[in-house]
Parts: sequence; C-alpha cells; structure tokens
Amino acid sequence: MNKMVGVLAMQGAYQKHIDMLQACGARAKMVRYARELDGCDALIIPGGESTTISLLLQKSALYEPLRSFAQTHPVMGACAGMIMMAEAVDDARVTPLGIMPFRALRNHYGRQVHSFVTDISLNFDEGRPFPAVFIRAPGVEKLSADINVLAEYKGEPVMLEKDGHLALSFHPELTDDKRIHAWWLKHIHLGTL
Repeated sequence: MNKMVGVLAMQGAYQKHIDMLQACGARAKMVRYARELDGCDALIIPGGESTTISLLLQKSALYEPLRSFAQTHPVMGACAGMIMMAEAVDDARVTPLGIMPFRALRNHYGRQVHSFVTDISLNFDEGRPFPAVFIRAPGVEKLSADINVLAEYKGEPVMLEKDGHLALSFHPELTDDKRIHAWWLKHIHLGTL
C-alpha cells in the first residue's frame, strides 16, 4: 500500500498514532508544516490541549492549509483533535477548523484528575467492548442529522463519522486495540483489515 497518513505532530501522543497506523499496515509520517501535507491521503489530529493546538496552527500558518486539506481528504481527531474538528467550541480561545457539523464542549467529562478508562460498544463491532481512555475528554452537542454516531458513553455520543471524517472524545491510540484505526483506514479505502 503506497497511501500515506499524516499525523499532526505538535502535541499529544502523535507517535502512538503513527505506531497504531503502522500496526494496521499503513504508512504514516509526522506533519508540522503545511508542505508536509503534500502526499498525505488522510490526516490524524491527536489529543493535547486544544487552546494550545489552536494557537500553534495559527502561528505555524497551518490553519488554512488544514482546513483546505479536510475538504478533500479524510481526517480523524481524538480528544483535542475532536475539538479542533468541530464547527463551534464552547471556549472563545479555540478557533476550530469547522471540519464536522457539531459543537464541542471542552473538558465535558472532567479535568485531568477525572480521567478514566471504560468499555464502550462500537456499532461496527458490538461483540467486543472497546477500552476507551477519557482524559479531559470533550463532549458534543448540536450534531447535524447526517452525522453517524458510532459509539456512546452513558447515552452521549463519543465517536462521530461523516464523509470519512472521524471524531472521538477518547484516545484510541493509548490502548493495544487497533480496531478503530483499522476500521477508519478500511472505511476511507486506505486499509485492508
């Protein structure tokens, strides 16, 4: 497979995403500059601190190139990456990319000390629970009707898909379970698993 997945390497566990992509048979590279989006067939925006990521995207002149990239390429965002993918955020310090039609709620599941791991059901593999890692995890509201909810926690959506874009409240890269990355790669025709 010659397809390449870029991983925004400004904050968060970007190397864990790269390791997970490679375990799924995909090629991956770090993206820190706009020119590094060239040759990428998809992109992952990892977790971190959303206000800092927002600021770094502006300072590094990556904000507009990422918005343009997302119009024609699939993007996955985990935790802070989900916040950046939203159309709106409940914090004026964050300038989201507007990739998916929902509003993100920062720290919806509590601060760092409230981090937790819990099993959730994935609608594409309901037979086996997925160990979701929630760290200062965002919530969502005002979802567009055409967003597919792929997983919920306590009745609230925590994994959203639309047009190949995937947004997650939790961190799939912090587990040994590669089902979410593998499903996304297959869904966007970059993987065979």
